[in-house]
Amino acid sequence: MNWPAFWLSLQVTAIATIAILIVGLAAALFLTRVRLPGLILIETIILLPLVLPPSVLGYYLLLLLGRGSPLVEWFNIRLLFTLPAAVIAATITGLPLMVQSTRAALSTVDPVLENAARTLGSSEIEILWRITIPLARRGILAGLILGGARALGEFGATLMVTGNIPGRTQTLPVAIYDAVQSQRYADAHLMVLVMTGLAFVGLFWVRRLEPPPEQYRAATTRTEEVHDELAASH
Repeated sequence: MNWPAFWLSLQVTAIATIAILIVGLAAALFLTRVRLPGLILIETIILLPLVLPPSVLGYYLLLLLGRGSPLVEWFNIRLLFTLPAAVIAATITGLPLMVQSTRAALSTVDPVLENAARTLGSSEIEILWRITIPLARRGILAGLILGGARALGEFGATLMVTGNIPGRTQTLPVAIYDAVQSQRYADAHLMVLVMTGLAFVGLFWVRRLEPPPEQYRAATTRTEEVHDELAASH
């Protein structure tokens, strides 16, 4: 078992998952609440990593993070073959899953509740934290788990922008590829089992988050309860 690669993967995934939560939630709210003529173009760009080959996505990241790019020239930073580059690659690949799941969850929130809170004097931030996010929490959490799992398994784009430097940029998927190339199949088998187990746990958790049919039938009752709570608090 390549433990340095394992712990590095967990570190990259943890940071990427935080970024996926912040950026994904903001993007989903924007796509759900804002009405713009070119909104479908923005959504398509966000979802592109789902269908682009990893080599194409990695090439775009090379252009973005490589020498001569505005990001590097303006801030005078070096990102290629570093841990931040791995985090960026993992975040971009996991973000679409978070956005899709969160947007679907937000679209199910009854706007009557949000409008009722506005009439009672709640600010938009209070509505977001007290009504919108709690009611959509299952979809948000499911999207976060899927996005984090995708970030953990990212390989192609990561390899292109970070290389394969043991102890520095070699994540677990890259280590599996390296073990197979070196014909160290016993090491590869163990790492593959670890990755499969983590993926299974993530997907199992997502399935557990799906509400049973009886919860759908209780949606109206919950809506009335939240409305009563809002009225009582004001």
